[in-house]
Amino acid sequence: MDLRVTTERATDEERAAVDAVLGAATTGWAGGARSEIDRHVAYGGRAAREAHRDLLLPVLHSLQEKVGWISKAALGYLCARLDIAPAEAFGVASAYELLSLEPMSQVVVHVCDDIACIARTGSDPCGAVRAAHGPPGEEQGGLSWKPSPCLGHCEHGSAALVQRSGEGGGRATVAPFDGAALERVATSVAPVPELGTSAPAPAPASRAAEMALPVALVPQASSDRSSLRLLRRVGVVDPTSIDAYRAAGGYEALRRALSLGPEGVLSELKAANLLGRGGAAFPTAAKWSAVAHNPVRPHFFVANADESEPGTFKDRVLLETDPFALVEAVTIAGVVTGAERGFVYLRGEYPLAEERLEGAIAQARAHGLLGDDVMSSGHVFELEIRRGAGAYIAGEETALFNSIEGLRPEPRNKPPFPVDRGLFGKPTGINNVETLLCVLEVLSIGGAEFASIGTASSSGTRLFCVSGCVSSPGLYEVPLGTTLRELLDLAGGVRGGRELRSVLLGGAAGSFVLPEQLDIELSFEAVRSAGTTLGSGVVMVMDDTVDIAQILQRIAQFFRDESCGQCVPCRVGTVRQEELLERLSSRRPLGSVQAERALLADLGTVMRDSSICGLGQTASSAIESAVAKGLLASLEEVS
Repeated sequence: MDLRVTTERATDEERAAVDAVLGAATTGWAGGARSEIDRHVAYGGRAAREAHRDLLLPVLHSLQEKVGWISKAALGYLCARLDIAPAEAFGVASAYELLSLEPMSQVVVHVCDDIACIARTGSDPCGAVRAAHGPPGEEQGGLSWKPSPCLGHCEHGSAALVQRSGEGGGRATVAPFDGAALERVATSVAPVPELGTSAPAPAPASRAAEMALPVALVPQASSDRSSLRLLRRVGVVDPTSIDAYRAAGGYEALRRALSLGPEGVLSELKAANLLGRGGAAFPTAAKWSAVAHNPVRPHFFVANADESEPGTFKDRVLLETDPFALVEAVTIAGVVTGAERGFVYLRGEYPLAEERLEGAIAQARAHGLLGDDVMSSGHVFELEIRRGAGAYIAGEETALFNSIEGLRPEPRNKPPFPVDRGLFGKPTGINNVETLLCVLEVLSIGGAEFASIGTASSSGTRLFCVSGCVSSPGLYEVPLGTTLRELLDLAGGVRGGRELRSVLLGGAAGSFVLPEQLDIELSFEAVRSAGTTLGSGVVMVMDDTVDIAQILQRIAQFFRDESCGQCVPCRVGTVRQEELLERLSSRRPLGSVQAERALLADLGTVMRDSSICGLGQTASSAIESAVAKGLLASLEEVS
């Protein structure tokens, strides 16, 4: 039976958007004109699906950008081109916030209303937009807006992502965002480079202006650069020039890695005791070694740049201001683990980072630092970017693999682990951006020297995204073991000298710290013993003006929205948690407050113990910590 999404034919514009990624159709079985031979034989089938299925997400991006939405006819055409069942393609397209299966305005503005912006700007970050342009989704002159989860510009306190479709379309982020100037912002969107091409370098005047901006994002850079390691090139080295990067010491780490050989690099990483910076703190040397020594071929390596944890923006700053560092680091990872192909999975809300990274990859390839003969060493390594489309769950490593493969971004059961069966079912190494940049530092100063920084169990420096009610929000780099008090002093303390109420460590999946806990040491072992986490490096400061109940409700809403729905504990538990918080915040408990608190604890236990992945396992962490520490005032009042 020939199952179709619709009998309607895709428009020429839709077909062109699909063909822009896949090339022209060559057979009637794949959406082209039907020839005489097509009446008797079909070529492709399973082999074609396996060869091209991973292009599904890039094709969906192309349709969204060029047409503005993904119609049933367009979905039918791309399914014919990729030989994918319509139900599967629909399942993928419907999983992402930045893709639409319904007609949309030519210009859509996503306005952040998440916890960092609530803490920084007040109770309603979307208030100005709502007052000037009406409710979300209401079109005015080809433009509409919608509230959005965190856009990764938390140091600015407000942000918007502008999507313009059609001729001259593209994406741009605006931060800080002035809702009153929505039309002006929407008309200033610059086109995004085509897939596989590098963006043109900006004119010298605009480049200088752009380079002046990051210093404010890294407040330490304006006073004392001597303490910076991972951030030392920010605001100093031109992020669009490989020559400038190499003049600042770039690619010396790759040269040393090639000299040491894979086993030598692994020895340095082991001596450095480098732990992953993504939250799990897994030893990097052990992960790379497991991939390198796996006899199954081929191997892959993936850089996870899909930071979507509310309050996190370190990857964005690094990729916008120092993109060559990531390209070099992933190349080293590929050489060491025996991978000939790598991917950077980049958050879809970071258009400037994508532009800079595309340019860096193109220049590295042109200089012989990527491709068939990396730095004349005989090693083969190719690197490409895969852009996400607005799905928090895709940051989980196995959901990320599914996303690249053209599947719905849902976590896989483990084991098997990625080092045995990862991307495309092959041994795969994966690290986040900060961990990979630490590898450059290890090879630059040596493993023993790296291990001497920080504490005995937590070596090196750590990047912290400081936001909220603090005098100087931005990205900070300090040695592990620095106290939270010292970090907040470095950021100027609480804004306006107001009273500190709490600090959220680790983002929405983290936990709250009270003022009397500011002397906690920011190291993996110290926060673990204190019952909290460093997570992705979020440090969100909240003073006495912040409504903690609103923060908690937004966290609950976030996890309810972002749950992929694959497992019952998370799918149902996040909904019940949000309902429970709403009852408590509105002082309408179901029975007694004590019974509600017991139910909240039960929900948290079930989600932690039986959810497939970290989303469900941490969805109640911040909320339970706030309740335990008396931060939800309505609980006490109702009691």
